[in-house]
Amino acid sequence: MEESRGHFLPSDVPESTSSNNSERLNSGAHAIRGSGFPGVKKRGHNSRSWIKIDQDGNAKILELDKARIMRQCSLPSRDLRLLDPLFIYPSTILGREKAIVVSLEQIRCIITAEEVILMNSLDKNVVQYKSELCKRLQTNKDQADDLPFEFRALELALELTCTSLDGQVKELEMEIYPVLDELASSINTLNLERVRRLKGHLLALTQRVQKVRDELEHLMDDDGDMAEMYLTEKKLRSEGNTPSELNAPTSFSDGTRPVSKSAPVSPVASANGAQRLQRAFSSIVTSSKQGSLISSSSGGENIEQLEMLLEAYFVVIDHTLSKLFSLKEYIDDTEDLINIKLGNVQNHLIQFELLLTAATFVATVFAAVAGVFGMNFAASIFDYPSAFSWVLVITGAGCGLLYFSFLLYFRYKRVFPL
Repeated sequence: MEESRGHFLPSDVPESTSSNNSERLNSGAHAIRGSGFPGVKKRGHNSRSWIKIDQDGNAKILELDKARIMRQCSLPSRDLRLLDPLFIYPSTILGREKAIVVSLEQIRCIITAEEVILMNSLDKNVVQYKSELCKRLQTNKDQADDLPFEFRALELALELTCTSLDGQVKELEMEIYPVLDELASSINTLNLERVRRLKGHLLALTQRVQKVRDELEHLMDDDGDMAEMYLTEKKLRSEGNTPSELNAPTSFSDGTRPVSKSAPVSPVASANGAQRLQRAFSSIVTSSKQGSLISSSSGGENIEQLEMLLEAYFVVIDHTLSKLFSLKEYIDDTEDLINIKLGNVQNHLIQFELLLTAATFVATVFAAVAGVFGMNFAASIFDYPSAFSWVLVITGAGCGLLYFSFLLYFRYKRVFPL
C-alpha cells in the first residue's frame, strides 16, 4: 500500500518549483483583493438609516444592513427590495411569518409584533407617521386597545396614505376645474397645454390610487394573507404550544396504560392490544383535526377584525378613486364639447368656402363673356355703341340668376341653412 501511494505522490517535483507556484498564487490573490473593480460590491456597505419604534412609542435611529434585517424579521431579499428608495414599486402589503412588509407611497416599513422598522426619510409623510405613531402608542400605553400592535401601525399607514392621496385629489380638483371651464369658453394653445399637463398628472394619480385599492381588495379576498398578519397571535400561540406538546405523550401513556394492564399475555391479546393502539391513534388524529377546525374557526372570527379595518379604508380609497373617475369624465366631456365647437367652426368654414366657390364660378362666366368680346375680330355688333352696355347688363343678370339658383339648390339639398 505504501508503494502504491508513493507512485501517486508528486515526490519527483523539486521544492523550488512548488514554492514558486505558491508565491504566484499568493501574489495573484493579493492582486485580486487589491484591485478595486467598480462592479464588485463589498459587504458591509449596504447599511441604511432606519427608525425603530417599539410598543411604548420610543423611537431611535439605527444603521442596519440588509442581512441583519433579513435574519431578524425572517424576510427574503425580494421583500426588502420593495422598501428600497432607489427602486419604484407600486403600493404593496405583504404578510410574512414574523413581519408585515408595508410599502404605501412614501411610507415603507417593516411591522413586527413588537416594533416598527421605518425607512428613515425627510418626506413629510414619513415624519408624520413617526410622530403620530409614537404619540398614539404613548397615549394608549395604559389603555386597553382591541387592536394588536401590528394592526395599529398598519392602520396609521393606511390612514396617512389615504389622507395624502385624497388631499392630492382635492388639489387637482381645485386646479383642473377652472382650467377646463376657461378652455370651454376660450380655446387656445395655452389652455390646451395646461389641460394636457393636468391630464397626465391625473392619469398618474389614478394609477397610484388604483394600485392601493387593488391591494386592499386582494387582501380582503384572501383569508390566508390576512391570517398571516396576526403576528401577536402567532407569537402567543407559538409560546403557548410548548407545554401542550410536552403533555401530549403523557396523556397518551395514561390512556394506553389501563389497556396494557387489563389485556392478558397471549398472541390473541397482543393482536387486540394492537387494535386498541390503532384506535387510540385514530382518536388522537380525530381530536387533532377537531382542534385544527376549532383554531381555524377562531382564526376566521379574528380575521373579521382585520377585514373590517381594511374595509373601512377600502371605502375611503374607493371614494377617492371615484372622484378621479369623475374628473376624467369631466375632462372627456370638455373634450367632446371642444370637438363639437371645432366641428361647428369647420362646418361654417366649409359653407363659406362653398359660397365663395359658387361666386368664383359665376365671376368666371362673366369674365369669359367679357373676354370673348375683347377679341380683335370684325363683327356688326361693334357698330352700335350701346350694344356693349346691353351685353354687360344681360351677362350680369344671367350670372346673378345663376348664383341665386346655386343658393336654391344648396337650400334644397340642406347643405347649410339659409
